[in-house]
Amino acid sequence: MNKLRSRLEALTADRLRSISRGIEKESLRVNADGGFARTPHPAALGAPLTHPHITTDFSESQVELVTGVHASVESCLEELQQIHQVTYQALTQGADEMLWVSSMPCALPPDEVIPLGFYGSSNVARAKSVYRMGLGHRYGRRMQTISGIHYNWSMPGLSSDDYFSLIRNFRRHAFLLLVLFGASPAVCSSFVDGRPHELKALSQDTMYLPHATSLRMGRLGYQSEAQASLAVSYNSLEGYGASLEGALTKPYPAYEAIGVRNPGGDYNQLATTLLQIENEFYGTIRPKRVIFPGERPLHALRERGVQYVEVRLMDLDPFVPIGIQADTGRLLDMFLLHALLSDSPPDTPQEIAALGRNQHRTAARGREPGLMLERDGAEVSLQDWGAELLSQFDPIAGALDAAQRGSAYAEALKAAVAALKEPESLPSARVLRSITDEFGGSFMDFAKQRSAQTRADLLALPITPELQERFSRLAAESVEARQRIEAADSMTFEQYRQAYTSADRLGLRAGALMQNAESV
Repeated sequence: MNKLRSRLEALTADRLRSISRGIEKESLRVNADGGFARTPHPAALGAPLTHPHITTDFSESQVELVTGVHASVESCLEELQQIHQVTYQALTQGADEMLWVSSMPCALPPDEVIPLGFYGSSNVARAKSVYRMGLGHRYGRRMQTISGIHYNWSMPGLSSDDYFSLIRNFRRHAFLLLVLFGASPAVCSSFVDGRPHELKALSQDTMYLPHATSLRMGRLGYQSEAQASLAVSYNSLEGYGASLEGALTKPYPAYEAIGVRNPGGDYNQLATTLLQIENEFYGTIRPKRVIFPGERPLHALRERGVQYVEVRLMDLDPFVPIGIQADTGRLLDMFLLHALLSDSPPDTPQEIAALGRNQHRTAARGREPGLMLERDGAEVSLQDWGAELLSQFDPIAGALDAAQRGSAYAEALKAAVAALKEPESLPSARVLRSITDEFGGSFMDFAKQRSAQTRADLLALPITPELQERFSRLAAESVEARQRIEAADSMTFEQYRQAYTSADRLGLRAGALMQNAESV
């Protein structure tokens, strides 16, 4: 604790004010009765390939809203709200759709009917769709419809070693975020049809676990038996890169059996390796770098180092119209600063395995009284460990508030301490209580009502002509940019695929970038 305080005191107020954050939020599109929307991405929102703020994720029916980089939580969430407002204007024209407020999906059609994201006819657009086809073959399309919020965070002056130190501690303490902000304790029964699971029936259409925090981050969520063989170490950029390079270059027998193309010549996936591309690697947090057009993310990291981290374990909060509230962002700021400033010993294969067990235990049983987690080869109470961590955030909250000339961080920390002591006040407990008490045990009815209320709340907010004009311009510019990319292609898709997935593009030397292409 003394080391943390001394390191914190070495950070000037200007340095703390220089912290940057941005948000990426995924949501399924549904129709007015809560059914899965199979319509194309609304044309009024522009081209998903090239729009800077409104795109799609795995499915054509899965909207992704992206903010810019912000110096405060408040301004970041203000922009996220504005993007929601513009998106809802488009969704209520014609098809009358809304965004599903839960991380776990609505009732889903058969896998083959869930549409993949479509980005146009260019090579990079086709690669995006083929990559998604590969995800469907490997993990099933249902799993890919799970949605969440990614919180991107950076502070100037940090080295790659600093970021990897932060990442190791983040992973050690990630259970706390799952407890405080997990909001997916129940799922529609259709999600687990034909899959082995340990869920209990809450009603005819709903499965749940009584003390679950985030089924999204548990065994039914973004998990992969194949990737479980990857004991990726975060001790250095070099070691991390070597781990990923192996997964990106060595053929994996089960995926070789799928093949790159089917007998009819259509593409099944981008590659037969354990990972098609870097983004396929699932994790609670990733080291990231803004990439050049056509550049591989691993190449960018190796060439220029880590630029920011992407927090990937946050559920959508169904009680908040934009899916995340300001206190959540503030707690994340404190959590990440604590991870950065605390001692961070190297990880080991044994610890990596224990962290995986802690994640699954917390996701499935995080509110269970007396739940124990693994720490340094011994068992420790989740409640005690969580309270210990939050007590160490106190000087961090004070420093951030002093830099911002306010008290918002201290208030956010106080709320988190109170919530941890009262598990029934946590979002996952509130979701389950609402499903049970207000909707007869139906997850679908709960999420449908919350989605409709969210739509009404956002459409009721005033929207300025300037904002409307700006996003109309962005939509038109995105279509023009997509058309330019399509017109500039100069190679066949197979040539593009082979070049993009080549091991040479992962190396430390700067190779010739593919022209007229963006990242997959």
